[in-house]
Amino acid sequence: MKQVVKILLIEDDEDDALLTREYLEEIENFEFEVAWQPDLALARKNMLEGDYEIFLVDYRLGSENGLDLIKFIHDKGILTPAIVLTGQGDLKVDMDASRSGAADYLIKAELNASVLERTIRYALSQAKVVRELNEKEKKYRLLFERSIDPIFLATQKLALIDVNTSFLKMFGYTNQDGAPLESIFESKEDYTYFKKALKEVEQIRDFEVSLITKSGEKKVCLLNCVFIPDQASEFCCYQGIVHDLTIRKQAETDMLIAERLSLTGKIARTIAHEVRNPLTNLNLALDQLRSEIPVTTESTVLYTDIIERNANRIEQLVGEMLNSSRPKELHLELNSIREILDDTLSLALDRIKLRQIELNKNYAEDLPRILVDKEKLQIAFLNIIINALEAMTPDKGILTVSTSLKNKILLVEISDNGKGIAAPDIKKLFDPFFTDKQSGMGLGLTSTKNILNSHSANIEVTSELGKGTTFCIQFKLAE
Repeated sequence: MKQVVKILLIEDDEDDALLTREYLEEIENFEFEVAWQPDLALARKNMLEGDYEIFLVDYRLGSENGLDLIKFIHDKGILTPAIVLTGQGDLKVDMDASRSGAADYLIKAELNASVLERTIRYALSQAKVVRELNEKEKKYRLLFERSIDPIFLATQKLALIDVNTSFLKMFGYTNQDGAPLESIFESKEDYTYFKKALKEVEQIRDFEVSLITKSGEKKVCLLNCVFIPDQASEFCCYQGIVHDLTIRKQAETDMLIAERLSLTGKIARTIAHEVRNPLTNLNLALDQLRSEIPVTTESTVLYTDIIERNANRIEQLVGEMLNSSRPKELHLELNSIREILDDTLSLALDRIKLRQIELNKNYAEDLPRILVDKEKLQIAFLNIIINALEAMTPDKGILTVSTSLKNKILLVEISDNGKGIAAPDIKKLFDPFFTDKQSGMGLGLTSTKNILNSHSANIEVTSELGKGTTFCIQFKLAE
């Protein structure tokens, strides 16, 4: 059974149209259904609406060029192959036909049934391949665009050439930005390692790395990238997938801190039970001793006062341990973060003046109020501020308190130019009993973290030895 092929013949010369029809009728291996259209406007309409498998287009169509029709269907996404029929053959016509997307071009003077059949067979075969490739491209493009994880394609020199929507959304870029791949790495050392691994083994798998968005937000991510050989385009060499671990890492950190606070609470309650009972007996014995022994000498007064003072100090320390680990009961009200910070700074004003510290306040205007426990938050901020003051050299210190709003997150930053914190110690900063001070129990920042956790607020610490430390507290605004 012969294959039926529907052809649209666009030709304004009736004699040439009849001659072409005769050649088609001579072809034995196909059965052709030919529609002849001499009108250009109707031809465009037929090309868009008709179900044709081949377009035969005359090169000269009155005052217009047949190649314009071929460009027209390509712009509309129509994959039907078009064969150009021309009265003259030269290199320019050949090149113009190729550029416009024509499947082939035939010289009318050399046209016959055999040449026409071979050209149509080749065009149909190529059209089938093009359609299959187009379907595959649509399928994989759909997977590329709809992937939840960011995906990128990069050149051999790691210049980005294509990214999906998730990539643009996560990193805050647009297709017009043209950002280099290096710009999303927070650390140059990480990018150097990434680049070296790709050069040496052509892939990198499950690389946990800190990436950074256009706005400066840090993301903990799992990065996979692989070299793609045998690409049609010499520019496309690497494909990478980014998986955001930020939320999971934050949840793991919060859970670890919660476990530590729970352990601290158990220890504190045990100590309180074991210490307070004998401490109570000690205070009762002291009171009894004072009532039975007449206070006649200075030494008696001195030693009884020492016992009482240290007993009270032990009681106070036990109370601090219990308070630092106990979940905070909040009295939530809408408050201005500016007012909370100003009130907190007023509590530390004597220390600031005594140490001759320069105070800079950089508050953003028109910040929304947030639902917080004002008194608890003042305690948290005050612990951070006091630590900052003690870390700075008197008469040379600069304390900076800033507020800002980014992506529905209210940020409070408290910075100093003090001695800084070593990188290994930053991870231990909120651990119970961790301190580098000669006096103190190391429970202040533990209590601060507990209060901020109760407010569902995150806190990040960045520091450089000899240059200073910044505490960044993030409050998520209600939708």
